[in-house]
Amino acid sequence: MGVRGEKVAPAGTVGTTADASQPMRGLKEAAAATAKRGLPPVDKWNPDFCGDIDMRIAADGTWYYMNSPIGRKPLVRLFSTLLRKDEDGKTYLITPVEKVGITVDDAHFVAVAMAVEGEGEDQVIHFITNVDDEVTVDDEHPLRFAREEGTDGLKPYVRVRGRLEALVARAIFYDLVERGCTQTIDGVSWFGVWSSGRFYPMAPAAEIGL
Repeated sequence: MGVRGEKVAPAGTVGTTADASQPMRGLKEAAAATAKRGLPPVDKWNPDFCGDIDMRIAADGTWYYMNSPIGRKPLVRLFSTLLRKDEDGKTYLITPVEKVGITVDDAHFVAVAMAVEGEGEDQVIHFITNVDDEVTVDDEHPLRFAREEGTDGLKPYVRVRGRLEALVARAIFYDLVERGCTQTIDGVSWFGVWSSGRFYPMAPAAEIGL
């Protein structure tokens, strides 16, 4: 597969269970598509499902193959461009000739840097992910805030593309909170942030003492 620096090996027969030692024979074709057109058109590829492989994206954004971290960032970047989350809620790596399931512990990416233009309602928020995606928070790339199990704290996510999301890193979240303000929605005061002309509510202002 190449995750430890070796050459990419061919996978098993399409339509059968994926061979964990040889998971992605279409990787070279996908890489060529990426080189020519930027992000490959994974939403238009409909290969046969080849089974699951032992690949996992950990909560901190680290990619693992057979329990070993994938240390080559260019390879992780390539794999990240082949991700697709389908309506069944499962995440797949897609190439023109195969579709394999992987495990995602939390989000597909982590937002590790933030830049902000303007203030108040004119504010525009930009993120960069751990795999170098650049995302502007807007109607196509909204923010959402989920309750964290066990702590009841907030976990912010931004949509990167399709159904793929990035978890906003904790340090970045603190910076995001500093850019927040209150806004009344349906008679209730909410704390949240503006970006690209839209308000993204985090929590009722009363819950956080505002």
